[in-house]
Amino acid sequence: MRWLAPSLLALAVTVPFTAPAAAQTPITLDQAMAHPDWIGPPVEQAWWSLDGRQVYYTLKREGALIRDTHALDLASGASRPLADEAQATMDAANPVYNRDRSLAVFVRNGDVFVRDLRSGALTQITRSAETAADAAFSADGQAVIWRVGHDWYRWRFAERVVEPAALLRAEKDPAAPPAEDYLRDMQLRLIATLRREKDQRDALRERGEALRRADASRAAAPVYLGDGLQLVRSALSPAGHYAIVVTEPKNGDRGRRGQMPKYVTESGYEEFEDVRTRVGRNPPLGHGLRLVDLAGGSVVELKLDPLPGIAVDPLADLRRAAGKEPQTGNRRVRVDGVRWSADGANVAVMLRATDNKDRWIATVDLAKQALVPVHRLTDPAWINWAFNDFGWLPDGRTLWFLSEESGYSHLYTVVPGQRPHRRTEGRWEVDAPVLSHDGSRAFFLCNRNWPGDWELCRLDLASNTVVELTGIDGVESFVLSPDESQVLLRWSSSHVPPQLAVVAASGGEVRKLTDTRSEAYRAREWLAPQFVQVPSKHGAGHVWAKLYRPAELEPGKQYPIALFVHGAGYLQNVHARWPVYFREQMFHQLLVQHGYVVLDMDFRGSAGYGRDWRTAIYRQMGHPELEDYLDGIDYLVEQHQGDRDRVGIYGGSYGGFMTFMAMFREPGRFHAGAALRPVTDWAMYNHEYTSNILNTPDIDPEAYRKSSPIEYVEQFEGHLLISHGMIDDNVLYQDSVRLAQRLIELKKHDWELASYPLERHAYQHPESWYDQYRRVFELFERALKTPK
Repeated sequence: MRWLAPSLLALAVTVPFTAPAAAQTPITLDQAMAHPDWIGPPVEQAWWSLDGRQVYYTLKREGALIRDTHALDLASGASRPLADEAQATMDAANPVYNRDRSLAVFVRNGDVFVRDLRSGALTQITRSAETAADAAFSADGQAVIWRVGHDWYRWRFAERVVEPAALLRAEKDPAAPPAEDYLRDMQLRLIATLRREKDQRDALRERGEALRRADASRAAAPVYLGDGLQLVRSALSPAGHYAIVVTEPKNGDRGRRGQMPKYVTESGYEEFEDVRTRVGRNPPLGHGLRLVDLAGGSVVELKLDPLPGIAVDPLADLRRAAGKEPQTGNRRVRVDGVRWSADGANVAVMLRATDNKDRWIATVDLAKQALVPVHRLTDPAWINWAFNDFGWLPDGRTLWFLSEESGYSHLYTVVPGQRPHRRTEGRWEVDAPVLSHDGSRAFFLCNRNWPGDWELCRLDLASNTVVELTGIDGVESFVLSPDESQVLLRWSSSHVPPQLAVVAASGGEVRKLTDTRSEAYRAREWLAPQFVQVPSKHGAGHVWAKLYRPAELEPGKQYPIALFVHGAGYLQNVHARWPVYFREQMFHQLLVQHGYVVLDMDFRGSAGYGRDWRTAIYRQMGHPELEDYLDGIDYLVEQHQGDRDRVGIYGGSYGGFMTFMAMFREPGRFHAGAALRPVTDWAMYNHEYTSNILNTPDIDPEAYRKSSPIEYVEQFEGHLLISHGMIDDNVLYQDSVRLAQRLIELKKHDWELASYPLERHAYQHPESWYDQYRRVFELFERALKTPK
């Protein structure tokens, strides 16, 4: 779908992409909230066979949790379920190729396999109860390496024997001299028998090590990193000489964990489940980096001092305002990734400050055993948890990475020691890049036409030319064929769950391969959303939204308004893909059938619109978003005959939080609200998400007071439904219970709390879905249609 930029006049009204259909198949609440099996299974995962002749994909089996693998022949288009015994010879997803692409290695069911692409022969290297990962070829192409836990293994083609390549141990080296101890030294000096026994043990150990070094058939000795730390991850050089090890302190304080009661259990007794700690109660433990020289046996800690700004506290002013001293010394960091070049000569690491304000990419000078900074991304709000892809080009000397430094996620390349080169630009975003094997092209998802139109793009790195390869509006993901001549697509649309298609890597017609929808679902006519731009009266330009309304509005009639708020905060819901909220989309059609106009907005803080849109909510969650919904009301009143005096709002998770903010902070503008699995107090949520946006309660208490609905509950009026799963381990049920207690203490009327004993954050059971949305529908009917 192509879109031309609207005129300034059009921006002030609406930009419809799809005209509302004249007639839709009526939907019932029971059908909308039924188990999604009735729709037909979406394609969940897809990959190529290594000969490029067929593709594999997985589908959920109806009425079960089982996933079945299907094989589709590209020549005939025929698809079939793969027999169980046929999976023994099946290729797996995410293969890694050797340098001349004559061999591919992959992991299937935890075991390592190599496929000869010339003969088709398949060799199974491991058959183990342990799970292998990170399989790759050695730099010289003579071996396969992989990881099991923190141990690395090697299988040489010539010897065909599995051997340890690096056995990493967070233990004290048994050969290391003990710490100085006066009493021990005295005992060995005075008691000859003790001294003789010690000398004999030392000699036996030294002899064993000498034999190990001399005997090529023996396994390598473990590498001991000390007993004061624990291993987080590791990366072995393809050349086999070095390993980078990420560590964190052992027995670090992780904060007090909560306990969640479970009332409906198989045992018949109450049970308790450990759940997360609260924000600020468990600041992340800092990571350390060790460079292990496997040939020389040395272990060196890589100091963080070379990272620019590492010793500067970006929250110093907030700490002082809270009566605390600024931090001194280097800030804590977490290591997001380690990437070796294919030849093993170079390695890069990505590090992120635990205060969320800085991200660094650095290489390691192996000779000097030191970090060398390559790129720093700083954000006074927070570094995005998305768009952190990076790696080496095939030359092994040039890095590529994504960065939001221009305001949008774009692709950059850099030769360490030189300035980065931005390869893409514009008010659109690059996501999930994949480089061709020769490094001449990059394939990625892009939304160049409008923020909700995700297509497959290709970048020619020699000319910096970007070409859009598809025009189907809803590309979800993609996989290059083994010879890189074709691209397998997962695509979807507003009423079509993810399916498969294929397109030439040079562009051209997209060939659709699957349609897994049920006959009953496919036969229905659906109310298509209109993609509109809501003008902002609060300086945000315009806000993209989905509009659901009758095809023809009755002259002179005012329609009750229903506003939907998506969850997660940083999520995009106004797009041409199959929505995460497909049930809600059907519910919106039901509301239109019953005389409502419905607006679903990508408010400030949503994904897909660049860095400034994302960070507009920094230290003020619920405020810019509420302004956007107030503008949404004005838009519906002015353009679509909405009734300003009959406004309902609802949503789950972040949407539940925003429902509270609307009902409590603007009670005269919102008359009914349904808060589903809602956050009521951000001080009760987790650290990883909340500290990005609000810092921590000890140094930024005002941000938490300003952003938490429980601080505004005194102003509540109208009609309110609170709905929550009682075993929700994301937004804890306690959130809703605490708010209910406040409503009780304030003697508030016209509210109810619906509890679901067997539901977590993402509801699983159709009965619960139905009951919850029956309550939402009845709330709106009662509060927005009953004469006042």
